[in-house]
Amino acid sequence: MTIARRYLYDSADAVRLDGLAGGSWAPLAGLVAKLIREERYHRMHAGAWLDRLARSPGEPRDRLLAALAELAPDAATVFAPLPDEPALLEAGILAAPMTALEGRWRASIAPTFSTLDLPLPPPARDPERGRLDHGDAFRWLWGEFTSVRRADPEATW
Repeated sequence: MTIARRYLYDSADAVRLDGLAGGSWAPLAGLVAKLIREERYHRMHAGAWLDRLARSPGEPRDRLLAALAELAPDAATVFAPLPDEPALLEAGILAAPMTALEGRWRASIAPTFSTLDLPLPPPARDPERGRLDHGDAFRWLWGEFTSVRRADPEATW
C-alpha cells in the first residue's frame, strides 16, 4: 500500500510542481525548482520499488495490485480544479489548468504501467467535487498528513 500510494502521489506531485515551476511568478517558480530537484530522489525510490513489486510473482504483485485498486479511485482527485484556478492561471502562478496537468500525469505514468502490466487509475469520478469526495484510503492518509496541525490548533504555521 505504501509503495503504491507513494508512486501515485509522487508522480502526481511532480506534474503539479512542474505546473508551478512553469508559471511566470519568479519567486514561486524558483522555490519550486529547488523542490523538484529534491523530489526527484523520492520518485526514483518509489519507482524502483513499484518496479520490483510489479515484477515479483505471487504475493508481492498481488498486494501491489490490491493497493492500486484501493487507491485508484482517489488518485486523480489531486488534480481537481482549484476554486480560484482562472485567477491563478491569469496571474501566471499556474502554467496550466489542473485538468491539463492530470493529462500530463496520465501520460507520464502510462509507459511504466504498460511495461509492468498495471491498470491505470480511472479519471476522477467528479472533477468538480474531487477535493471533497474521497475513499477510506485517502481519509486515512489525510489524517496522517494533518495530525501535527491538529495537535496544536493555536499554532501559527
